[in-house]
Amino acid sequence: MLQEIRAVLGRSRETIWQDIAGAGALMVLLIGALSLPGPV
Repeated sequence: MLQEIRAVLGRSRETIWQDIAGAGALMVLLIGALSLPGPV
C-alpha cells in the first residue's frame, strides 16, 4: 500500500500542491459555513 501511495505521488507531483490548496479552501469554507448563526 505504501508503494502505491508513493507511485501516485510520483505521478502527480505537479498537481499535489494544487490539491492540497483546494482541500484547505474546502475546509475553510466548511468551518465558515458551520460558524454562521442560524440559516442564512
